[in-house]
Amino acid sequence: MEPLFMKPVFQEKIWGGKRLHDVFGFELPSDRIGENWAISAHPHGVSTIENGPFKGQTLDQLWKEHKELFGHPTGEVFPLLVKILDAEDELSVQVHPDDAYAKIHEGELGKTECWYVIDAQPGAEIIYGHHAKTKEQFAKMIEEKEWKQLFTHVPVKKGDFFYVPSGTIHAIGKGILILETQQSSDTTYRVYDYDRKDDNGNKRELHIQQSIDVTNIPSHNPELSVKEERQGTSSIITYLQTDFFNVYEWQVEGSLKCKKQAPYTLATVIDGFAKLVVNEKTYDMPMGTSFLLPDEISSWQILGEATLIASEPGEKSL
Repeated sequence: MEPLFMKPVFQEKIWGGKRLHDVFGFELPSDRIGENWAISAHPHGVSTIENGPFKGQTLDQLWKEHKELFGHPTGEVFPLLVKILDAEDELSVQVHPDDAYAKIHEGELGKTECWYVIDAQPGAEIIYGHHAKTKEQFAKMIEEKEWKQLFTHVPVKKGDFFYVPSGTIHAIGKGILILETQQSSDTTYRVYDYDRKDDNGNKRELHIQQSIDVTNIPSHNPELSVKEERQGTSSIITYLQTDFFNVYEWQVEGSLKCKKQAPYTLATVIDGFAKLVVNEKTYDMPMGTSFLLPDEISSWQILGEATLIASEPGEKSL
């Protein structure tokens, strides 16, 4: 069994740029690319396999037709989505619903996510949480456009990690490059979009009532319990272990050996150059490479000088 390497799917955004080319060398279809859907089976951007016996097939197709690759899961859809985002400008201030609300109103999964900051320009910040104490106060501050008083601004730097559960008010700020691990959902409720207009002169749609419905009030930012496991000069850092996904940083300086902890594992090279060794076969992995290790692969080794962000399905995603 081979790892499954993914072809990137690029999404043009009003706030996008061209750093995905400048940093990773991707050939972009425009200068306003905001997202690389690196590993995705979501219908809005499905990954295609680039190698091996499944070359040319899509990830959603494999999920339906080859359950053995994923440990025979029970879920109808592949549960995770990995993106790289280039915020050339501020993203809208937004919030995502949980599974229960999203199923009723959107017909898909909710959206809990997390961010690893690949790079950030000096002075960059995110919006992460809010200051309202009650739903009534939250709605009133939105109605009166008290944006500075409502939103919580947090400075960020390269290497920061943030957990963004459903119901969290958030926005990625200008000048930030992020790897996002999330549930496979494309439901976003915009609270505020800086009154900017698209190329046709129209303001983008806001979703005020839905935002009031799903936002966690009062705001609560979860504490991380980060753990590090050293292997000589290399390490595995555990950022999150949740019902939806587990997320790790593989810091490789020479060699790192890994063992399977879940039916399948996703990973993206965000810095450096690495080689992946599986069943005595070696695969070159330049920056930006994304891949999935199917259920049959129980151990692997990574060689080189590189940083990877990896994830696995959590208990609710199996």
